[in-house]
Amino acid sequence: MNILITGGAGFIGSHLTERMLSDDNEVTVIDDFNDYYDPSIKVQNLHGVQSDIRLVKGDIRDAVLVERTFAEGKFDQVIHLAARAGVRPSIKDPKLYFTTNIDGTFNLLDACVYHKVPRFTFASSSSIYGINKKVPFSETDLIERTISPYAATKLAGEQICSNYAHLFGIRCQCLRFFTVYGPRQRPDLAISKFTKNILDGRPIQQFGDGSSARDYTYIDDIIDGVCAAANYDASEFEIFNLGGSEVTALSQLIALIESTTAKKAIIEHLPDQLGDVPRTYADVSKAGDLLAYSPQTQVTDGIKKFVRWYQESRTS
Repeated sequence: MNILITGGAGFIGSHLTERMLSDDNEVTVIDDFNDYYDPSIKVQNLHGVQSDIRLVKGDIRDAVLVERTFAEGKFDQVIHLAARAGVRPSIKDPKLYFTTNIDGTFNLLDACVYHKVPRFTFASSSSIYGINKKVPFSETDLIERTISPYAATKLAGEQICSNYAHLFGIRCQCLRFFTVYGPRQRPDLAISKFTKNILDGRPIQQFGDGSSARDYTYIDDIIDGVCAAANYDASEFEIFNLGGSEVTALSQLIALIESTTAKKAIIEHLPDQLGDVPRTYADVSKAGDLLAYSPQTQVTDGIKKFVRWYQESRTS
């Protein structure tokens, strides 16, 4: 199968690229290597597979570049991971998020129509649930209110996929990721930042009283879910939660990293941040039933794997 992976040099994208290559697929990666974090990290992410892929360096907002990529690629499916990520930065620069995450998704789906690409898998986010009081979060929950521009763009992306599935027969799967972590995690995310600062003896920032909680999902489980969704063909449009189905409070997460590193955190206590939801918790029963999705890595084991990778990567 010939697959286009957008954002394929990123954390999740590079793991997915490796998995798709191991399954004997042809892979094209498009990534703009922007400076949201050090672009050299993305270069390193693809170091082991660079010779096995077609790499397009470009921005999905560039409709001409997208069209040229599709014309040359003859793709069987698109797995769309590229996005401006992060709740807090989206509050500072919402226009960048709207143009990238909405216009970019439109460009890709429009190219799918013109070039007759039959399958499209879209990386959504648990952030679309906003301040949903019902837990665990289910795909059938009414989404009344997102609380960040980032979340709004992801919800819009799901709706655009729904339109294109209905109007043009593109088989679309939308995957709501719940706080993905593991080797190569972006350096701006909590587990990565906390591990680095605790090991370096520097303060970590704790927003709120430590009671906020997340459903942390290990990267291997996410990749299993993405691959299963990319092959799902029982309906033209579905939304799936992909989570770890286990909730960990912020204070518990910090304690777990302290235990794993055998170092005490220096904590700088700060107020809650705008846009952050108090709790995420995935009901993954639909993904279990339809995709045979079954997360295998509990957060206690996942943190140990991440810290071991992080320490080894600093010395290599």
